[in-house]
Amino acid sequence: MQKFIISLICCLLPAFALAAMPEIRDNAPDRHIVVKGDTLWDISAKFFKDPWKWPQIWGMNKDTIKDPHWIYPGDVIVLDRATGTLRIGGEIKAGSSDTVVKLSPKARAQSSEHNAIPSIPVGDIGPFLSRVLVIEKNELSGAPTLVGTYEQRVILGKDDIAYVKGLSEGNGPLWQVYRPGKELLDPDSKEVLGYEATYLGEAEVEKLADLSTIKITKSIQEINKGDRLVQAVGEFANNYMPHAPESQLAARVISIYGGVSQAGQNAIITLNKGRRDGLENGHVLALYRKGETVKENGKDLSLPDVRYGLLFVFRTFDKAAYALVMQTRLPVELLDSALTP
Repeated sequence: MQKFIISLICCLLPAFALAAMPEIRDNAPDRHIVVKGDTLWDISAKFFKDPWKWPQIWGMNKDTIKDPHWIYPGDVIVLDRATGTLRIGGEIKAGSSDTVVKLSPKARAQSSEHNAIPSIPVGDIGPFLSRVLVIEKNELSGAPTLVGTYEQRVILGKDDIAYVKGLSEGNGPLWQVYRPGKELLDPDSKEVLGYEATYLGEAEVEKLADLSTIKITKSIQEINKGDRLVQAVGEFANNYMPHAPESQLAARVISIYGGVSQAGQNAIITLNKGRRDGLENGHVLALYRKGETVKENGKDLSLPDVRYGLLFVFRTFDKAAYALVMQTRLPVELLDSALTP
């Protein structure tokens, strides 16, 4: 009996492996020439129905590909249909349509991480990588405050002069201007997760004193007395490899950037889960809409929840996170669920 069970397991192993393999698209090409503007997500989507399954698609462990500066314009991506994986196959000869397939590593004289293709469209998330976005309840209360303006102007813009209380030496001359925004409330526990900080612009210190003089160097919204200054931060890493969480995570959409109630592809949304819940940059979550309730023989019948898209988490805070809508066939709505796919 024991031998029979072992033999059965051995017979089923190939089937299990096949089931776990990402599904190849029916119209998948044999190869793709990388061009400027490509992303790793886009390339994977040309070949596979689930482009977020990064480790399987590239035949690598996700821990070894968190820094994906290894694919460049001109590379030829080859689909190995036998293993269901992609690999870099070679380059196109100048003036020729033939492909020279070289499977061994090759040295690059000019390539650098600056022209390597990113994992997702960085232009969509760039502004969200260099700003404070979610703040604790009292985080801005002790921040330097804009208390006066030159010539008593009510509204400040680029190149205007203002006066700030609370600046100290050793923090550098570059600051960002914020105003406390709306409260982020967990729809389930009712816990206050933080506040969205409204980014207003940039400022530079011209004279440091008890009442410091600053110059507004950038303004995207009107800046007024009472607004707060936060020290400018360096840009966060923006080239994460998409991967599914290793545990079952369940989050809700609690805010859509721009203050709207619905969003489409490439929109930025806020989730009610963060680092304390195990959410990390690069996680991919599936979007679900709660199933409708219909009448069946006079009784309420709840239909199954509908999976309709994918989110890519790119910036996490302690109790919340920002994500990019990568794929969707329905408008994303507030309180929709985001689950481990």
